[in-house]
Amino acid sequence: MQKAALPLAVSTVLIYCTPINGPSKLNGVWVLVMMLLFYLFMTIYCTPYNALIAELSHSQKELTHISLAISFTFIFGSALGYAAPFIWGALTPSLGRVPAIRVTFIVLAAIGLVCLLIPAFGINEKSYVSVQPSGGNAFQSLAKTFSNRDFDWFVGSDIIYWIAMTMFQSGLTFFITSLMKLPETMNTILYIGMTLLSVCFYIPVAKLMHKFAKKRLVIIAFCGLSAVYLITALSRGTTGTNDGLVYGLAIMLVAAFPMAVLGIVPQTMVADIAKSDAVTTGENREGMFFAARTFSMKLGQSVAALLFTSLGTIGREQGTGYRIAAFSSCALCLLGALILSRYNEKRVMGILGEPVKK
Repeated sequence: MQKAALPLAVSTVLIYCTPINGPSKLNGVWVLVMMLLFYLFMTIYCTPYNALIAELSHSQKELTHISLAISFTFIFGSALGYAAPFIWGALTPSLGRVPAIRVTFIVLAAIGLVCLLIPAFGINEKSYVSVQPSGGNAFQSLAKTFSNRDFDWFVGSDIIYWIAMTMFQSGLTFFITSLMKLPETMNTILYIGMTLLSVCFYIPVAKLMHKFAKKRLVIIAFCGLSAVYLITALSRGTTGTNDGLVYGLAIMLVAAFPMAVLGIVPQTMVADIAKSDAVTTGENREGMFFAARTFSMKLGQSVAALLFTSLGTIGREQGTGYRIAAFSSCALCLLGALILSRYNEKRVMGILGEPVKK
């Protein structure tokens, strides 16, 4: 984390600092290289960062609080990032558009760097955990990680979740404009509304985690998302009116609770699996478990991008492909719930000596 923080901040800024002022193939290569470096250093930083979730928590209460705090800071950081256009818009009259954009991301990257360095240098990992490294190389460690049956079921459902979620996020603008016949500006309004409502559910979700099994909460969230996608698939509107707004508001309201659950609970489940595996095998592979989960997320997002691009071309004028994408996301969420039902949470929590919730 200490070594990745500065390169991550620098690569973020360099994306917007192309070598040639104007259209150029070299600029395209430059942006590609910087984006690859950005994701490389982000992965190098985030994988051990997420692994700390398991290491720093010594009880389910601490694990819940850490996950809740990370979710809150994610929302805050995302809000700051989404504010970038407003920042460079305010700077443009005095600096010009391109310099204003560069100054904006230099400032945001500097703020991000400070935030990245705080846990990297502020946490004394040895004070919280006695680390017993895994034997063998990275590929052997990865093979051992995927030999955990409960993790396999979790990852299977996680891949399905990311496919469905990314298809929905990718298509939200098209769902709003093509199916609901609403202005494109409603995309931002509805997304902000969903996010704010989901934040309101964070504390209730944290309390529910102390009363109910995590698997049950996530399965309920999967079913909730499938309802959201079904509403989306059935939505319709009339051009020049707000008929479709009813569907948009329904989506915003129904999606809030599932988004809150899936923003908090799954990463605590990975921590549970990693900690139980360490107890069983005597090896600490928290980093590999979270790295594997990151891979499942990227795999799901990549598959979703291909699927949505292909489906979107079907009956574009009538929005047929977008409805198929929404119906597909609905079915995928139900499939994800079915796969996750095979995850044996009782066994995992029993290994950790934690009470089994209903």
